[in-house]
Amino acid sequence: MRQLYIGGSWAASVSGEAIEVVNPATEEIIDRVPAGVPDDVEAAVAAARRSFPDWSGAAPEERAKLLTAAAELLTQRAGDVARAIATDMGSPLGFALKVQTLMPAGVLASYARMAESHPRESQVGNSLVVKEPVGVVAAITPWNYPLHQIVCKVAPALAAGCTVVLKPSEVAPLAAYALADIFHEVGLPAGVFNLLSGRGPVVGEAMAAHPEVDMVSFTGSTTAGRRVASLAAETVKRVALELGGKSANLILPDADLRAAVKAGVANCFVNAGQTCSAWTRMIVHVDQYDEAVQMAVEAARKYTVGDPFDEATRIGPLVSAAQRDRVVRYINRGQEEGARLVAGGTERPLPRGFYVEPTVFAGVEPGMTIAQEEIFGPVLSIIPYTSEEQAVRIADGTRYGLSGAVWAGTRERAIEVARRLRTGQVAINGGAFNPHAPFGGFKQSGVGRELGEPGIEEYFEVKSLQL
Repeated sequence: MRQLYIGGSWAASVSGEAIEVVNPATEEIIDRVPAGVPDDVEAAVAAARRSFPDWSGAAPEERAKLLTAAAELLTQRAGDVARAIATDMGSPLGFALKVQTLMPAGVLASYARMAESHPRESQVGNSLVVKEPVGVVAAITPWNYPLHQIVCKVAPALAAGCTVVLKPSEVAPLAAYALADIFHEVGLPAGVFNLLSGRGPVVGEAMAAHPEVDMVSFTGSTTAGRRVASLAAETVKRVALELGGKSANLILPDADLRAAVKAGVANCFVNAGQTCSAWTRMIVHVDQYDEAVQMAVEAARKYTVGDPFDEATRIGPLVSAAQRDRVVRYINRGQEEGARLVAGGTERPLPRGFYVEPTVFAGVEPGMTIAQEEIFGPVLSIIPYTSEEQAVRIADGTRYGLSGAVWAGTRERAIEVARRLRTGQVAINGGAFNPHAPFGGFKQSGVGRELGEPGIEEYFEVKSLQL
């Protein structure tokens, strides 16, 4: 069984109990991690608190040097880390390498540079305005992008001068352990980074409520995010939340329909649909609706379900039996509410593993459950509209506002409509995801931003010195 990383050393949990890590493609137990308890949280937070004065007071170039070394070592080990991610959460290996591993390595390198370059003070009239690290940060991360979501929090926090206690998802923890090994090997000072494994209601809640934690950064479901924010409010600590999404792919009548549908299906199904920013609602003009549905069905049929280590695989398994069961319930609910299943469904595509067929629904009304709630699986809802105003209302007509897309005959036209949407990021005519631009949501998709310069700003307190 693996151990916890606290104060620069590996140690057993006080509990002595284990959580089994399951390969979702084979349903076999591949590892065991400690089931942490509040006493482990106490030890980790104390270690982070002890190390904070020296780390926050270190020269920026020293922090940059260590983070650069970590980014370089992560890049060197990218193949091994990608294989671990493909094994414990099921991403196809090519995606696990390019997106799940090399992209976070690039983000880590960007924050290494920012450790030195990001401005820490400015003059406003007779005041010197300075930025100081917020303190001890509790980072709680999910299983769907198990390294990227960690780096989005840990890298800017360390670059800013904060110390960190990380709780990754116990469902897919292997990438977190790989990163802890890297930080240890490059010589990150003891206590600056600490790793706890365990269940959210036990370890995560103890971290969020801990009086010696100055900030909690959480990524996960909106329901869990509300709980984290409630616990954190008791000690009035800073909270950053990156939560759910139900993003819209809005296709205007003058757009390239085939390109928009093809890209929309790909975005919805990437990572087996386990992406908070996935475009899970395709909004198409009624005159083009039937054609778009047919295109989506044809595209969906090209998404081969299979072993993450098979080069032909485009969709791996869902991360767990519980997640597969959740997605199946939503597919059944869609049919019960009158949506028309035109691709996929609830039949098991393979005899072993937590797989779901890529699924497409037509005849979806905006108020249906499958058009309102985050499914977190490869399920696409196609919704018709008759006017641009109605299309915008449908796109904005959920409690979420994380991502989305607009397609139009010209970039200017797409931007005009995108500006009207209440969402944190919008792809214009297929614009690529930028890991160095701010990421976050409106409404119940979250509070705060990750990535880019706004990402490091989350980890500063601001002080004014009147001169």
